[in-house]
Amino acid sequence: MKKFTLEILFQIIGIGSASGLVYKDNSLFIISDNASVLYEYNIESKKLDQHKLLENNPEIPTENIPKKIKPDFEAITSFGEDCYIFGSGSTENRQKMVYFDSSQKQKVSETDVSALYQVMQSFGEISAEDFNIEGAVYTGENWFLFNRGNGKSSKNGIFTIGGKNLSEEFSVLYNSYKLPKIKKVQSSFTDAVRVDNKIYFLATVEDTKSTYEDGAVLGTFIGRLDIEKMKIDFTKKISDSHKFEGITVYKESAKEIEFLLCEDKDNADLKSDIFRLTLEKK
Repeated sequence: MKKFTLEILFQIIGIGSASGLVYKDNSLFIISDNASVLYEYNIESKKLDQHKLLENNPEIPTENIPKKIKPDFEAITSFGEDCYIFGSGSTENRQKMVYFDSSQKQKVSETDVSALYQVMQSFGEISAEDFNIEGAVYTGENWFLFNRGNGKSSKNGIFTIGGKNLSEEFSVLYNSYKLPKIKKVQSSFTDAVRVDNKIYFLATVEDTKSTYEDGAVLGTFIGRLDIEKMKIDFTKKISDSHKFEGITVYKESAKEIEFLLCEDKDNADLKSDIFRLTLEKK
């Protein structure tokens, strides 16, 4: 049984509904599912900056954007100095992927991934109502996009995307998964991060059958996936009450890994607690 410790490390004032994070050079790059900016928080100086991801209508706020029109950035992954941010795809206005250069601190490009998302739905036999991308991993060669099975059909799955780009020339593979339950409610993928040839993922239990409406939070699991076999090595419940939606590697030793986690509290408060999860490797 994997031993773990979970603790609040610090709180960031100025960010709400945190849905993903990447740790780089003592800074956290954080996305929010109701904002159109990428937040950058320096852990040492406690300075918080914002980087614009989309060119919004001036009448639309950049934070606490109304649910019907928000871009719903739910997944962020990095490779080298590059960060990639994905919309969930759960509605038509949530189908953007933004490429951000963390060293230059600027957006490089914006891609419409609606065609990719349509192919993924068809290939995975997932209806539009059950489609909800909430985790992403990039290896430099392949993308792994995690569909959160919080819709009526509980379609938890991982899409492996290869090819030259995500808009025209790509290939798609799909693997479906049954995840553990709490009170007869199945958990669903909320984020993932690669460590060598493994992927560590979060799966939250939320009592809802909708990719759009929130429900009562029943807890969160962490799990590990073998990339070569695409099989789950283990799952472990880490909370009975938190809805963790973001995971990034913080520190690593021969015996354990420290992750940083962020939580989506589904409210308008611009406060985000950052947790440290320490997990033994073997």
